[in-house]
Amino acid sequence: MATRTTAQIEADIARTRTQLASTLDELAMRVHPSTISAQVKAKAVATVEEKAGRAYVAASGLVEKAKAQFVDEKGQPRKERIVPAALVGVGLVLLVASSRKRRKG
Repeated sequence: MATRTTAQIEADIARTRTQLASTLDELAMRVHPSTISAQVKAKAVATVEEKAGRAYVAASGLVEKAKAQFVDEKGQPRKERIVPAALVGVGLVLLVASSRKRRKG
């Protein structure tokens, strides 16, 4: 094993101190409350965006399924399905309106 000079040992010590200082700075930054807060916030935003994206896709699929019930392959309205659905809607509105009148009267 070659003998190292005092200058070489001192240079190794200085290099190790610099590396250690850099590592400590990095660790301090990682555990700083603002860093942790930013990481938690970023994860929360990503989770919300992912859930919102999934909900949008699901809702879009439901809208397309509902639309397919009232429009044929050519995009023309299916009167045989629209009219009964409209009548049910009108019936529900009248039912709600009459129940409100009974409560007030």
